[in-house]
Formats: sequence, C-alpha cells, structure tokens
Amino acid sequence: MIETDHLIYEKDGAIATMTFNRPQARNAISLELGQAMGEATADFEADEELRVLIVTGAGDVAFCSGGDLKTAIPQVTSMASQGLARPATGTSRPFSGVTKPVIAAVNGYALAGGMELLLGTDIRVASEHATFGLPEPHWGLVPFAGSHVRLPQQVPWARAMEILLTGDPVTASEALAIGLINRVVPHADLVPTALAIAGRICRNGPLAVRMIKQAVLEAYNHPWEEAFAIESKVSQSVLASDDAKEGPRAFAEKREPRFTGR
Repeated sequence: MIETDHLIYEKDGAIATMTFNRPQARNAISLELGQAMGEATADFEADEELRVLIVTGAGDVAFCSGGDLKTAIPQVTSMASQGLARPATGTSRPFSGVTKPVIAAVNGYALAGGMELLLGTDIRVASEHATFGLPEPHWGLVPFAGSHVRLPQQVPWARAMEILLTGDPVTASEALAIGLINRVVPHADLVPTALAIAGRICRNGPLAVRMIKQAVLEAYNHPWEEAFAIESKVSQSVLASDDAKEGPRAFAEKREPRFTGR
C-alpha cells in the first residue's frame, strides 16, 4: 500500500485501487500527485498478481479537477515559455503504457487533466452528479495530455469539438448518451459497481484479457490488413496457451476454469 497526502494506492487480491487524495483541492494534480500516480501505475503494470486497476477520487465532490492552477500549471507554463520543457512530450499519455484493464469510478468533477486521465481508462462508471469537461480555453490554455487525439476517437466528432472548443461542462447523463462513459449509478453504488466489473474481468482468463487490450491498442487506426495481421499474431499467442486448453476443458467438465495466465 502507498499512502501519501496526495494519493492512496491499495491492493486487494488481483484488484488495485488508486485514489487521488486531495479532496480539499478537488483532487487537483500537484507535482507530488503526478509523481505518486506514475509510481503507482508502474507498480500496477509490473505486478503480475494484479489484473485490474480502479481509479477514483477521495470524497464526493471531485474525481480530479485537473492540474493545480495555483502550483503545477504555473510551473509548466513558466518552463514552456523559457523553452526549458514541454508538457507531455513524446508518445506517453495517461495510462497509455498500461496493458491491463483500467476502470474509472468518477465520483464528481472530471475536468481538464482529470478528464484527460479519464480518456486513458477502459471502462467508466460515474456518480449521478459527476461532471466532465475540458475548460482549459477558459484560462487561455489547451489540453496537453492526449485529449486532442483521444476525445475525437471516443465520441462523435461534433460533440468532441464542442467540448474542446467551448470548454463547457458535460453532465453525467450527457456523457452517457455520447458514449464517453459506460454507466451512471447512485453515488453509494459507485465503488461497488466498479469492483463488480473488476471482479467480472478477473474471472476471465488473465492472458486472454491482457492480450485483448494489447490487440485493440496495437491495431487501432491501422489499415485493416495491418490490423488483422496484428490481431492474428495476438490471437495465435493466446490459442497456443495453457489457458486456451483449460477453458474448453472446464466447460466440458462443467466446472470453473483454473487459469494460470500461461
């Protein structure tokens, strides 16, 4: 377990939970929180016992309200204006290097950098009062952690451009209607619902689950012939595994499969 003033990272069997822990600042991303999140994400990816990550925020007001406008963002803009560094350089974006499923449990505001974190997750459950948005242009800023690329690929073009260009918020029901999130639940059911989905995934073959995500990520935006070749390569690695033999055998024997991830 990792617990700081900025982030809590816990493990329970095959499920890890990462909680942004700055409720007094609407879970805004400080430099310390960003560093702790990177360390926790790397641990989740490396730990072979872990199979699903749930990401949420402390309290019932905010999932994550983005980069801290009082501390982190001024440092970023100062460095950028001096040509010393650029934010989110290269090809890495939130959770882009994670090969296992990531579930967001959105307990309130998911704005700016919080929305960009959301766009890096695979399955999203939101409280009824959750709010989404990219308000950066209100402050003369632009999103710089993947939204220009990810958002238009995940929701219809016109809605993506409206969200990006106006900076106006989107309600939970609107987010559900455009496919930005999977479901909306009462706040009391938020974490239990995320845990239920995580548990359902954990009952599947671990190798199959990981390879499904790998195939989707690798094949995305490739021409069909290249994408199908990627799918074939990934499928072959799973079909040749012990788990692929165990699953049908368990079905025939009318028992639960005993997967090993190999």
